[in-house]
Amino acid sequence: MRNKVSSSEYLAFLSMKYEVDADKFFEALVSAAGKSQKSTCGNLSIMCRKEKKDGIVLLITKGPKVVAQFPVSKEFLTERNNPIKDAAKFALSNRRVTQENGKTQLLQIKDLRPGMKKIRLKAEILEISEASSVVTRFGNVANVANALVSDESGEIKLCLWNEQIASISVGDTVEIENANVSTFRGERQLRVGRKGSIRISHDPTPN
Repeated sequence: MRNKVSSSEYLAFLSMKYEVDADKFFEALVSAAGKSQKSTCGNLSIMCRKEKKDGIVLLITKGPKVVAQFPVSKEFLTERNNPIKDAAKFALSNRRVTQENGKTQLLQIKDLRPGMKKIRLKAEILEISEASSVVTRFGNVANVANALVSDESGEIKLCLWNEQIASISVGDTVEIENANVSTFRGERQLRVGRKGSIRISHDPTPN
């Protein structure tokens, strides 16, 4: 089963990305869920788009740009302690991975949270999707595919670009260096930038 991020983790990621205070962000969400139906927090606008039996659907925008639209439960909105703040603290603590012999420590998939950077991970390739061509924001055409990777603690999608796609195969154990964790449609995703690498490891996946 693929791991989904919780509402608190996703909102913590948004609060860090858009540099809004976690307490004020949570208050704004609760306000939008109430009679006002809309609120603001920093440069973000929050609107209640739809009421459901067990919660609401929130729309978050920044100017004309849609940042996110997703459901939030009533239970989440009535939490005494700010769940966004707790999730943000956890994510920040996991960013501070310790160094050992000049290398970042290996993490497990279960420990990955949106917003984490410089991730080092060893995992097995379970499946690779068909590659498709996309136009990047710079106007270039690139090939992109998603791989599903796993270790003993869980699974996560790995986004592959261009030559990365042909460099690995299903069944390979790979070591991923200098990756970061983001979310796409509420699901965690691992991305390897220009400074990162994916290489086949001849050692078994760590237990």
